[in-house]
Amino acid sequence: MTSPRFASAWASASGWEDALQGVLASLPRLPQANLGFLYVSDHFAFALDPLLNRLRQHTGVQEWIGATGVGVLGREGAALDAPGLSVMLGAFPLDCFRVFSGRKPLPRDFSAYAALVHGDPLTPDMSELVSDMSHKIRGGSLAGGLASARQQAWHIAEAPLTGGLSGVAFNDRIQMLTGLSQGCLPLPGSWHVTAAQDSLIERIDGRPATEVFREAAGPALGADLRRAVNTLLVGLTDDDQDRRQFAARRIVAIDLRSGKLAINESVSKGQSLLFLKRDEEAARQDLLQMLHDLRDACPRPPAGGIYVSCAGRGGIMFDSDDAEVSMIREVFGDIPLAGFFAAGEIAGSRLFGQTGTLTLFV
Repeated sequence: MTSPRFASAWASASGWEDALQGVLASLPRLPQANLGFLYVSDHFAFALDPLLNRLRQHTGVQEWIGATGVGVLGREGAALDAPGLSVMLGAFPLDCFRVFSGRKPLPRDFSAYAALVHGDPLTPDMSELVSDMSHKIRGGSLAGGLASARQQAWHIAEAPLTGGLSGVAFNDRIQMLTGLSQGCLPLPGSWHVTAAQDSLIERIDGRPATEVFREAAGPALGADLRRAVNTLLVGLTDDDQDRRQFAARRIVAIDLRSGKLAINESVSKGQSLLFLKRDEEAARQDLLQMLHDLRDACPRPPAGGIYVSCAGRGGIMFDSDDAEVSMIREVFGDIPLAGFFAAGEIAGSRLFGQTGTLTLFV
């Protein structure tokens, strides 16, 4: 493995030129930088072309990837629903990476081991596209997220793009480690779906799904199912032994007469599930646990990182927009960092929602 080197800067300002000047003024010089990561508030989406041109002129880095977001973040802070820029430069060994997109597919002679990707949230069947992309990567590991915006979302791979996926693939000389925090903790108990149709869970362990849900929620929440639906989630899992390996899914409807629950994903008979609690305390505890697990997995101190947080997190879930950045600094110190608030988060071979993913280069 070869360790790359990084430098980053973040700035929030009402105009894109002022934000860019703030970034350039605080961006450390990085000799041999050859890849740039750019995250742009959707307030500045109209200026993506001049931003890329100015960054190329100032840094000498010609290849860039990134995305727009309804907020951006860096090691200095974060701002959701506010204008800003986040930039990170990377100095990688030659021939260790390839930038790709629908316009410029990965070359057949490049042995991709891992990839950092961004995508258009309006692309149909994005979950399948992410899974398909993971099978093209020898290590099977993706990280990244979907661009977000109040109007048109853009992702970047040398130029602004819409539709599909783009990003950068690395060979096995570059080591990337990704941690996923879903912002929730399992309630006691685990169950199996015994009757289901598409996204409707009809029976759990042979009983009406709503009956099991009410019991799992406990006396207080069980007495107010409307509040319970807004507080609790369903965790789908293939591993009955590891209660942290689950995909959190929202409960979108509940029918007391039929005893059915509807969630935002198809379910099959025999599927294992948990019920999950999501609130600030659970989200903070889960994020810190993920960060500590990731630190323990690092063979050496990380050189830099990319953090992608859901647009429904930040100050909506925590006490401030930069709470997650502060926790990353608490565990990993003042490492170069860039990222954005996304419309969906990517880790491994799956697309998630309401999560935070930290990818470290070690």
